[in-house]
Amino acid sequence: MHIFKFSNVIRIVLFVLLLGVAVNADPTNIEETAKLLPDHLGGFKATTQARAFDDDADFFNGIANVSRDYQSSGGERVTVLLFKSPSDSGAFARLNSGFMRVYFVSGREREVKAVNVGTSGYLAPTGLFFYKGPMCVVVNASNRPVKSETLLEFGKQFADTLDKGDGDIPALVKHLPGWESGGIHPDYAVNLAGLKENVPNQPVFDAVNFAGGVEAVSAHYGALRLVIVEFNTPQLATDNDHGITAKLQELGSQGQPAPTAYRRVGNYAVFVFDAPTQEAANQLIDQVKYQQVVQWLGENPFSYEKATREFTETTLGVLVAVVKTSGLALLSCLAVGGFFGALLFRFRRAQQRATDSYSDADAMIRLNLDELTPESDPGRLLGRRE
Repeated sequence: MHIFKFSNVIRIVLFVLLLGVAVNADPTNIEETAKLLPDHLGGFKATTQARAFDDDADFFNGIANVSRDYQSSGGERVTVLLFKSPSDSGAFARLNSGFMRVYFVSGREREVKAVNVGTSGYLAPTGLFFYKGPMCVVVNASNRPVKSETLLEFGKQFADTLDKGDGDIPALVKHLPGWESGGIHPDYAVNLAGLKENVPNQPVFDAVNFAGGVEAVSAHYGALRLVIVEFNTPQLATDNDHGITAKLQELGSQGQPAPTAYRRVGNYAVFVFDAPTQEAANQLIDQVKYQQVVQWLGENPFSYEKATREFTETTLGVLVAVVKTSGLALLSCLAVGGFFGALLFRFRRAQQRATDSYSDADAMIRLNLDELTPESDPGRLLGRRE
């Protein structure tokens, strides 16, 4: 596969499209894929019929490629290239290991901007690239420069018409150490040819059998290169592990290039290349965790126990929630009642102190034994009437 140099490749692709090159693909897949390119899309109108073209689909298990030209209401022309794979993983591999790899490998990642189009998308100097479900899409200018806003507008509208598939990146990518930081660019492979393209000149991969839906992901960690190959069953993982171990012994005896470290982790075959030491390679492998998933082909024999456990956990959860809510409500009531009670008490005391008090004792002597009756000022009492 030739690494994409977009300024030249896109011109070649468009030229091939104009010539109407025939492709060795299933006409049914081409026809179904062409239906995904509508005559009208928002403010865009198709100016040509959908047409098929050929490319290096063998690296991504591609099954159909179609293209069509559109013109916006403002007169801008764009070309959309639609690549269909049999799985979401194939479309993800085409996006990251096909189109975007030229930027990340050459150190031009600053020219690429991640955009919220499809499941994963990028805006690059040469166009808009994204994938959604089993479809990988390229939107670029047909002949004259087109504004980035126009590419994004068309891309978002077109992405809304596509099936979302799994709606997420392949799970294997999330097992790369530090993948969530966004500081690494994963290369994905859905067949042996793709893996050898991503990690060239490594004969150990000749021992890897991609039968049964095997997939692989690789990424750079500084000078180190990590590769994880996932096998769908323990038996496939065991068979490949034996073959890889034998291949490593053969490479070592012949003095050929070999990984710095290799280890089987669950159903994964994990390789580290170009590590400065064996210890550094093993430390990177230690960060790879295999999460086992069990699926029953028939009825789950533990379904009753599972349902009972879920019911118990749900009931306990509801009970704890009720107790917490009741306790919080009681505390809230006490706090509010105490606050308003204190305010009322202070108000009544202030009112009592501000009220004048008079005595009807006349000339009688009254003992203030309880000290509750306020003291009277004799100077304020009325004298006896004559």
